[in-house]
Amino acid sequence: MAAAAEMQNTEAKQPPLPSDVEVTPVRSSADRTAFIRLTYSIYKGDPNFVPHLEMERRDFMDPKKHPFFEFGEVEFFLARRAGKPVGRIAAVSNPRYNEFQGTNVGFFGLFECVNDAGVARALFEKAAEWLRAKGFTSVIGPMSYSTNGEVGLLIEGFNTPPAIMTTYNPPWYGALIEANGFTKAKDLYAWELSSSTPPPEKVARIAEKIRQREGVTVRPVNLKEFDAEVARVKTMYNAAWEKNWGFVPMTEHEFDHLARELKQMVRPELVLVAEVKGEPVGFALTIPDANEAIKAANGRLTTFGLPIGLAKLLLATRRIRRLRLVLLGTVEGYRRRGLDAILYLDTLNKARELGYEGGEISWTLEDNHLVNRAIESMGGKQSKRYRVYEKPL
Repeated sequence: MAAAAEMQNTEAKQPPLPSDVEVTPVRSSADRTAFIRLTYSIYKGDPNFVPHLEMERRDFMDPKKHPFFEFGEVEFFLARRAGKPVGRIAAVSNPRYNEFQGTNVGFFGLFECVNDAGVARALFEKAAEWLRAKGFTSVIGPMSYSTNGEVGLLIEGFNTPPAIMTTYNPPWYGALIEANGFTKAKDLYAWELSSSTPPPEKVARIAEKIRQREGVTVRPVNLKEFDAEVARVKTMYNAAWEKNWGFVPMTEHEFDHLARELKQMVRPELVLVAEVKGEPVGFALTIPDANEAIKAANGRLTTFGLPIGLAKLLLATRRIRRLRLVLLGTVEGYRRRGLDAILYLDTLNKARELGYEGGEISWTLEDNHLVNRAIESMGGKQSKRYRVYEKPL
């Protein structure tokens, strides 16, 4: 009885459903274009907004082109008022996540909305309806489409543009989501680190001792053996993150798809593999922050059939001076032995040598105190915070 009363009380607190808003599934090419381009009106005038490339977004939503759809399902919804798009959301079924984590949750992602809690409720209600029909008992988000993609809502750090493959949103999104009954599930951190700031001498000295004592060698990835290197990193990735909150192993096709996308932007000197006696035991993946170039293209490679955006993107690519450290991990048996410090140091030294000014380390879990302390010991400063929300269905 108490639980039912609490649920009714929560429903009563939610904003009313607007009678002039229609939420429908994305079915046509025109719907898909409206879904993608909604961001241009939402973020108009925001100097820190970086649009996705439209070509990439179309592929991301295409069941024939994105490997997630080999096992997962997504329904995209678009909200319109008087025929004008005012919001969007994706409802996501990820059976691999539930199988691995032993849960029964659905997800929401790709959420964008005008500053109207009623429109947001109409979107969340439609997504919840779809998820309940699948038998899910709760919903988590935003995620696109899992923790292997873009995760979380930005709640702190609106003063700078997002790094590549991270989220960005208006400050009011948190209030819209919380007004619709969502509560915090987990916070994620981003860290800022300058390559001009030398690491503490004590950290460097200890890392070097560990390197000698453990016989650790660190090498850059060999792109001439791309498939073999991807296989090595894939094995380490699934082993290193398997106990993390929200983790779900990538399929072969998902990992290969991501590797092909990253290959276009990586500098091999910044993709490092740590080995002990020739056995890969850890790796660090750092990529140039391509958002600096994507922003110049404004999301479109062609205009009126001319490759104007592509030309702007290629020109801006030469001026990228920031990096994002995306992944750093060690396999079981080599954790808490200082290999992370060695990989951090070698990445920092190589970034400085290549002329990069610094960049972002993201993201880390708020309760991964070991990793967070390690980043702080290297001079990292927390720069952004993201939140993942949850709600019973």
